[in-house]
Amino acid sequence: METVLVTGASSGIGKATARKLVEDGYTVYVAARRAEKMHDLAEIGAVAVQMDVTGEEDVRTVVKQIEAEHGGIDVLVNNAGFALWGAVEDISLEDARYQFDVNLFGLARLTQLALPYMREKGKGTVVNISSMGGRIWFPFGAWYHATKHALEGWSDCLRHEVAPFGVDVIVIEPGGVRTEFGDVAFGPLKERSAGGVYGERILGMMKRIEGSSRPCGGPGCAVTCSRAAGRRSRSTSALRCGRGSRPSRAIPCSRWRSDGRSRSRRSTHPCSRRPAAPT
Repeated sequence: METVLVTGASSGIGKATARKLVEDGYTVYVAARRAEKMHDLAEIGAVAVQMDVTGEEDVRTVVKQIEAEHGGIDVLVNNAGFALWGAVEDISLEDARYQFDVNLFGLARLTQLALPYMREKGKGTVVNISSMGGRIWFPFGAWYHATKHALEGWSDCLRHEVAPFGVDVIVIEPGGVRTEFGDVAFGPLKERSAGGVYGERILGMMKRIEGSSRPCGGPGCAVTCSRAAGRRSRSTSALRCGRGSRPSRAIPCSRWRSDGRSRSRRSTHPCSRRPAAPT
């Protein structure tokens, strides 16, 4: 059975995906900064390793360990990430750069190290957990959306580069999923920007989101990720999961009023299907 590395496996989609992959019989390595949060996965057979995706030494050490024990990574699930929310002028460039380091550059470095084994073997799968936020946008999420839009374009380019070597690149675009992700994102948003000149609009937006969004649980996204890992999704290069994951059904992305209602009709952002990867 193939060897899988799942990053960001200490909670949420990463943990649920790792559990599903173990159940499906894969050899699963799970990585996260908070190694103590992965004891439950180790108990069911996963190999838990501590890794910060922004740390070059951490990333190299984990890849070398997998190469020594199983030859290399057959399936890489790039799930580690977080959302930095707030008005553009309220977020320091240092914080913005760190958002890119985690959501894009760390992921890219890990992928660089995993690809040689996949190319030599003639097959492999890279699964990048993006977001519906990589297709649409919400106010005060500029830096987060920038990383996810960048990830979508990066993934499209990579897909065509490695397809001749039998390597597939699949993007997962979750919508609303019940994890700690929202708490990590929206708690700091209030602290950072709700007391300033954007305060009324931010509170109105959050009121609208809380009233309109009913996140679904993580198992559905875990199944979607498992399908991608098993290369059972070659008819499309982007898979969606979670409530509101299709932009046409998402919360409106128009301007927000202080009472939480949007001023214009629902977003008309396209919801086009991506072309299949070349064969």
